[in-house]
Amino acid sequence: MSLFQREPIIFVGTSDLSGHFRGKSFPVSELPSRLASGVGLAPTNLFLSAFGPIHSTPFGTLGEVFLIPDPATRVDVPFEGDGGEHFMLCDIVTLEGAPWSHCPRTVLRRALESLHAETGLRLFATFEQEFTYSGVPAHPAQPYALHAYRQQGLFGETLLGVLRQAGVVPDSFLAEFGPQQFEVTVAPAVGLGAADAAVVTRELTQAVAYRFGSRASFAPVPELQAASNGTHIHWSFLDDDDRPVLYDPAQPAGLSLVGSHFLAGVVHHLPTLCAVTAPSVASYYRLRPNRWAPVRADWGVLDRGTSIRICPSASGDPLRRARQFNIEYRVADATASPYLALAMLVQAGLDGVRHRRPLESEGFGALPSSLLEALALLEANEAAARWMGPDLTRAYIDFKRGEIKSLEHLEENEICRRYAEVY
Repeated sequence: MSLFQREPIIFVGTSDLSGHFRGKSFPVSELPSRLASGVGLAPTNLFLSAFGPIHSTPFGTLGEVFLIPDPATRVDVPFEGDGGEHFMLCDIVTLEGAPWSHCPRTVLRRALESLHAETGLRLFATFEQEFTYSGVPAHPAQPYALHAYRQQGLFGETLLGVLRQAGVVPDSFLAEFGPQQFEVTVAPAVGLGAADAAVVTRELTQAVAYRFGSRASFAPVPELQAASNGTHIHWSFLDDDDRPVLYDPAQPAGLSLVGSHFLAGVVHHLPTLCAVTAPSVASYYRLRPNRWAPVRADWGVLDRGTSIRICPSASGDPLRRARQFNIEYRVADATASPYLALAMLVQAGLDGVRHRRPLESEGFGALPSSLLEALALLEANEAAARWMGPDLTRAYIDFKRGEIKSLEHLEENEICRRYAEVY
């Protein structure tokens, strides 16, 4: 039998408006030149819907932008018997080489730069991601049980090993509350690196499941009565000397003054943030009573029923305690682009710092009950409309309304199934 000559290929892309990792590929031998020149892309490609068709785009067939691979994000993970996983994350630039205003990484980078310029702080964050793994029996749940962990075999060990090989430091892997439900968390990273790690973690989780002949789905509600999958964003702050600055044991809830104002900004804008952090029709099936998910725009200390939780910090060492101290944003799922979700969270918090918003402990309103309602809040919020940029905000709202319209004739169970097929 003759052997065919193979040429290694690398994929380059970004997490787009639907939260999917999409892009293009080319021979690895061309990578040195592509780092400078990039790969051409139609602007409308960013507006591919969650399910594939283009429902709404401001660009039509016009224009050209370029994917510029970031060499710091390169993933090279071999799998025995196939070509492995070889991909890089990208910025999107214009024909003139300037950052494109619609690029999700650029939107986050702009938010992080504003945070540092106005406060001297750097975001230190990670994404805690829940998913459904088809490689174990779908019998009644055994939450957090050793047997539930045992059933997944080598999947978890392989996933953590692959993540470390890709440069993402694994933190935990566990059997979650529902049947076939697991959670993977990686170590926090500074700024843009946190969102990059979230994208890489999702892709490699699905890659390992695929090699095991199974599937990992991050859909927020895979079945209407099933346990829901959240993506919880944990964050704190570091100064330029890498010292933690969120914690102050002398202040209420242990929050430093800047941390209190930042959190107050997030709480104030939380209903609006839902349009970007919980951006699918099925996201709002998760945000219902009695699902162990938030239903109000509230915060609390050590309370997993709130939208935002002040997390525990247990240590006799004050510095270690300060480094552990963090805040968890719980109104997010994997239908969101990590870049856009983190950007909006940062901008909302920064708005609180600018206005020295007080952190209220009562009078919390309800979260939006649907994506349509959340989008209306985003459209009406003049401050939030500036955070992604007015052009992108308008386009994003139209894009998501197109997604809603494409599903409006379906029952909730069928909508869940369709999201579970593609996330």
